Amino acid sequence: MSGMLSIEVYFDFICPWCLIGKRNLERALATFRGQHPGTPVRIDWRPYELLPSTPRQGIPYQHFYLQRLGSALAVEARRAQVRSAADAAGVQLDFEKIQLMPNTRAAHALVEQARGLGETAVAALIEDAFSAYFQRGEDIGDPATLTRLADTHGLPPGRHDGDALPSAGSPTAFVPGVPYFVFPQRVALSGAQPPETLLRAMIRAAAPAGEFAAS
Repeated sequence: MSGMLSIEVYFDFICPWCLIGKRNLERALATFRGQHPGTPVRIDWRPYELLPSTPRQGIPYQHFYLQRLGSALAVEARRAQVRSAADAAGVQLDFEKIQLMPNTRAAHALVEQARGLGETAVAALIEDAFSAYFQRGEDIGDPATLTRLADTHGLPPGRHDGDALPSAGSPTAFVPGVPYFVFPQRVALSGAQPPETLLRAMIRAAAPAGEFAAS
């Protein structure tokens, strides 16, 4: 294998499957890099707002899911499913701490501002924002929360309300949902795939063109 393996990841901060998918991707990457140390890898995180019409002040989180799923029993069943996948990925989720379903435009804009600091800084910021939301129950749509994240990760002072990136998170026609992983050679995966599946996609995408044409 030679050249660079470039992976685009479409995600949203309110999606627990995206955090699970991020951890699974990291495990797959560790294996890939161990097997193919000569192949550099670039991860490009792409914004995708699942609920772009959410007010900037957010909406009550628990009430949102009661309306969406129809009953407290259905909400608990869904959360049990997500927690099972999260446990397998080594992810802690504390749904009970979350008070608001935020608008994520400003959080995505913050990630865009961090691109100049490099891929490692972007990944660290994304991880911290996920932790703020799913583990500490913070409002990641609140400019004060985003300012603290910006300060922590070395971003310059500025407004953190999303207006700096008007098109942040606009869904694209070819992305059916998130997480969505796009690899070279038209290889793409939807959903929080296990590390083994992501690793196979990496190997296939990094192989010389045509090697998997018959597969």
